[in-house]
Amino acid sequence: MKKIVLSSLLLLCLAATVSAQGNTLLLNAAGATFPYPIYSKWFDVYHNEHPNIQINYQSIGSGGGIRQVLAHTVDFGASDGPMSDEQLAQAGFKILHFPTVLGADVPSYNVPGVTAELNFTQKALAGIYLGTITKWNDPEIANANKGVNLPNADIVVVHRSDGSGTTYIWTDFLSKISEDWKNKVGKGTSVNWPVGLGGKGNEGVSGLVKQTPNSIGYIELIYALQNSIPFGKVQNAAGKFLKADLAGVTAAAAGAAKDMPDDFRVSITNTPGAAAYPVSSFTWLLIPAKIDDAAKRDAVKGFLKWMMTDGQTYNETLSYAKLPKPVVEKEMKAISLIQ
Repeated sequence: MKKIVLSSLLLLCLAATVSAQGNTLLLNAAGATFPYPIYSKWFDVYHNEHPNIQINYQSIGSGGGIRQVLAHTVDFGASDGPMSDEQLAQAGFKILHFPTVLGADVPSYNVPGVTAELNFTQKALAGIYLGTITKWNDPEIANANKGVNLPNADIVVVHRSDGSGTTYIWTDFLSKISEDWKNKVGKGTSVNWPVGLGGKGNEGVSGLVKQTPNSIGYIELIYALQNSIPFGKVQNAAGKFLKADLAGVTAAAAGAAKDMPDDFRVSITNTPGAAAYPVSSFTWLLIPAKIDDAAKRDAVKGFLKWMMTDGQTYNETLSYAKLPKPVVEKEMKAISLIQ
């Protein structure tokens, strides 16, 4: 008799579990790797607070996120670079951009015998990636690093091989500081690199830099901090050499926050201000303006409101800067555009 009762209870528990799972609304999303640590945290916390909603996010890169949104294979996407006018026109349906957090790209390097924290002028970084500055002891690098014994060694350039928002931020910066880069290469999640080796993801770039003497590559600030990867200072628009941190990223967004366009597609690389870190960026969720499934529509809108308020409290512990208050206020109003 006891066995029968126990079996019945087990069946009831199993049925309850299946029922609970069956009532869970699943949202599928994909895109940028840059904000993955904070998105992973948000989606986990939000599911704990709202057990009936689960968000499945694939960290496949900004290029992949844009493609999947255009192909209708996800409920929403994510990108570190805003979609272009051409991409939005290609969609055939309206896509809204919602800034989520702020982050930065940093230059990581491996120069044997050099333990100093190097300074990189804007001209040096553009020249290195254009292939016109080829030696570590080039005067443009040496003059910004007095007292550092830089070798007469060839610079090995490392870049992303996959479609990447990290690349968009880096090439957006290079396009602003170098007319040659702007005219010959341009900005995008993928570009035709003049020189260098390709690595997939931040792990691929940092791995190549780590194992390749005299190399340099760009990676996300959060990835560098979490993995204790050394990186250098970058010269900003005011001529100051800054090491990336939350204060510098926040300063970079300050000006843009006041004049944020209605569609939130804005660049904050190389913004003016002595305290502004120059390779900073917003990152965006890409939300279809029309969501036919009412339950999914309500779930997306509910998450966005939470993300802009309670969600922002998790940013700084994961080395992301919070959204400026004026941006949050503007986004809150924009949620009503989702129908």
